[in-house]
Amino acid sequence: MTPRPTAQVLVLAGFLLACLAVSLLGGLVTATSVGTWYPTLAKPPFNPPAWLFGPVWTALYAMMAVAGWRVWRRAGFVVGRRPLIAFAVQLLLNLGWSAIFFGLRWPGGALVEIVLLLAAVAATMVLFWRIDRWAGWLFLPYLGWTAFAALLNASIWWLN
Repeated sequence: MTPRPTAQVLVLAGFLLACLAVSLLGGLVTATSVGTWYPTLAKPPFNPPAWLFGPVWTALYAMMAVAGWRVWRRAGFVVGRRPLIAFAVQLLLNLGWSAIFFGLRWPGGALVEIVLLLAAVAATMVLFWRIDRWAGWLFLPYLGWTAFAALLNASIWWLN
């Protein structure tokens, strides 16, 4: 049974707000280091320009929210419990990476954490795929970006 339209809108708003909260908290954690500490680090030649991160993360958080909502719409909170818990775990790990890398200014610790994040994103994508193919596909760019971020994190750790 398809959830009522009002419930669908409210739950979609909830997923969007959860992703927005992680984005905002991550931004607060990174704000001081982005302008002071991060520019002093040696970075690999493939380091993206600073202006790219905002649009990429905005798109990724929107896709994550829609993917989570699609899984909820298809499976509900009871049947979809495991994939939705995986979703919450990867969101917390996402925030944790920002706190470790930028907040603590600890690239080595962040590298360990981002490997866990990468595994959590992959697991969430697979669990979502089993319930709703589009939800799984919506996580693919996030998986790719997280893998790229892990490579960038490893390179920064190595160079510094």
